[in-house]
Amino acid sequence: MVSLRPFNTLRTGGMACDIEVVRQAGDLIERVSRYQEAGEQPVVLGWGSNVLPADGILERPVVVNRAAATEWSTSGEVVADSGVGFQDLFLAAAQRGWGGLEFAVGIPGTLGGALVSNAGAYRSNISEVVVAVEVVENGRCDWRPASWMQFRYRDSVLRGTAPPHAIVARVRMQLPAREPADIYNDAREFQRQRIGKQPPPASAGSFFKSVVDLGLAQTIPGLTAGMRESGVIPAGFLIEAVGLKGHRLGGACLSPRHANFMLNVGGASATEIRRLAELAKHRVIERFGITMEEEVLYLGDWSAYQSEFGDTR
Repeated sequence: MVSLRPFNTLRTGGMACDIEVVRQAGDLIERVSRYQEAGEQPVVLGWGSNVLPADGILERPVVVNRAAATEWSTSGEVVADSGVGFQDLFLAAAQRGWGGLEFAVGIPGTLGGALVSNAGAYRSNISEVVVAVEVVENGRCDWRPASWMQFRYRDSVLRGTAPPHAIVARVRMQLPAREPADIYNDAREFQRQRIGKQPPPASAGSFFKSVVDLGLAQTIPGLTAGMRESGVIPAGFLIEAVGLKGHRLGGACLSPRHANFMLNVGGASATEIRRLAELAKHRVIERFGITMEEEVLYLGDWSAYQSEFGDTR
């Protein structure tokens, strides 16, 4: 048995029966193919920055993806292993004069994780630069167009209610040329904003997705003009409005700096973190009639978990 705590940024969760670390895309493809051919569906983790593993035992095998090679062309095309750090990929692109990834600065995860949730910030998303993905499914590996991912706001086919038993091994992207000075200036501004908002303790980044509803945004008091115009209602705004900013439950805490950041401030169990998240969802439903959707994925067996608030989906 191996603890899952070192393999996710919330530093919580139970145990895994089997964990294997791979450092090359070929090894990732071989291991996942082998499991799939045997009828098993492994859990592939990058840096574990967007998951909440349950407190019990994870029966499925875990493959930790550390494959981080990149291949660059002179035309702005890059083929990258899905285990490369998202921010590391941005820096490598910037050094070559390729833009499109400036928003990645400060995002604590891998390219693979960014793809699954269509990561984005500052009006940009990873889906805008993806050309194709190399997918391992049913023991076979092949390249598929970006449309296969079915990208949506903070979502993709791999996050659905019945996602395919597939993983992404490598990604082909096309990046636009930009002046390095402009790239770094934008990135510095994005980083400045992140430092002012994001708390330093163990977290999973944004726990809930923002709510996108143009009509609803016109009815919520306190939103900025920009939020009303775009129809984006930040989850942090909603959580703070119901008085839960800084609220703590055991070792779990909604950050006093940014209410949509769930923190582990002292040995929090996964159950404590989920209960605090459900409290936030319940309060927002009561106050605004809005059901927030988690950006974080619940990993493992949560069948024994009982909500205190009924169905908050």
